Amino acid sequence: MGDGQQRKENQLLNLRAIFGGLLPLFVMGHFSHHVLTAITVPLIPFIRSTFNLDYTQSGLVVSAFTLAYGFGQLPAGWLADRIDRRKLMTVGISGVALAGVLVGLSHTFVLMILFLILMGLLAGGYHPSAPPLISASMRFENMGRVFGFHNIGGGASYFLTPLVAVAIANVWGWRGAYIALGIPTVAFGIVFYILLGRMKTRRKANPGPSKEEERTPAPPGIMRRLVVFLILSTFTAAIVNSIISFIPFLMVDHFGVSKEMAAGSLSLLYSGVFWGSPLGGYLADRLGSVRVVLAVCFTASPAIFLLTVLPYGWALGGVLVLLGMIIYSRMTASESFIIRQTPIRSRSTILGIYLLSATTSWTVFRAMTSWTLNHST
Repeated sequence: MGDGQQRKENQLLNLRAIFGGLLPLFVMGHFSHHVLTAITVPLIPFIRSTFNLDYTQSGLVVSAFTLAYGFGQLPAGWLADRIDRRKLMTVGISGVALAGVLVGLSHTFVLMILFLILMGLLAGGYHPSAPPLISASMRFENMGRVFGFHNIGGGASYFLTPLVAVAIANVWGWRGAYIALGIPTVAFGIVFYILLGRMKTRRKANPGPSKEEERTPAPPGIMRRLVVFLILSTFTAAIVNSIISFIPFLMVDHFGVSKEMAAGSLSLLYSGVFWGSPLGGYLADRLGSVRVVLAVCFTASPAIFLLTVLPYGWALGGVLVLLGMIIYSRMTASESFIIRQTPIRSRSTILGIYLLSATTSWTVFRAMTSWTLNHST
């Protein structure tokens, strides 16, 4: 009886450690960071109609943001290890939203591409900055679950905002969607900066790493393990994310559904975050991140194959949810691995390198997919 009571108390302490403190605010920050980044792909059919784009040009619309987003991670990661991370995270929320408003105000294809590039560069500040701040206030053994719940914020944004954006686009056009979602997000980014500063000042427990911890050298062989792990993780992400970029076209051109239903299919896919992200974090804590990423890697290929052969219906919807679970379980396990394996003083820099590699790979595979589609039609 005593052991059972102790286990319950330990579980309660774990829950408080995971959900207490700064984590809810970070979840909201992650949601707001992706409000504008989440709507470009579902709005692609609308943008294509406006500018009369082919598959390659449509791929350029997504790649303009993604490639700039990747290159923005590297300097942002380097800076995050040297300056106040709150500032970079605020740029990653309010700056991205402001650039999104400019996308909505652009009336030429070239100008839209330029503002999407600006949006990508400004977006680079959030992800290298958030995990080190989160890890400084959480118990190490819960790190996978903590990142799992943090990623729910980003995934929930990809789940919800496409539906909102399409509803707005039906009334005010795709430009109106960028403007209507961008303005309140700019305001939230400022509020986020203020609240994060106040909560960090008030927080007494888990004050963060000491100077001795910051100077602790990396264990031998860690860079080799990191490189091998990140190659596996980014390769899987590149394949899955490049395919996802063209799901709206698959729905419109192959299955003949409306542009609104095509955007809704992406929300179905991103609903996988509500199961995949916590599950990936839990398994990363229990079994290790390497095993989780290997399992995801072996699951991704048959899931993508089924996407190409299944008829439109419930089975196809199930595959979309599975792909969402693959995306977020891999992401959570990868972030957990990097935080656990890298020295405190260089965590943001390593995260920046990882994110640059991932987004660059996505862009390359997306370009290959665009070329294949153009030459097969």
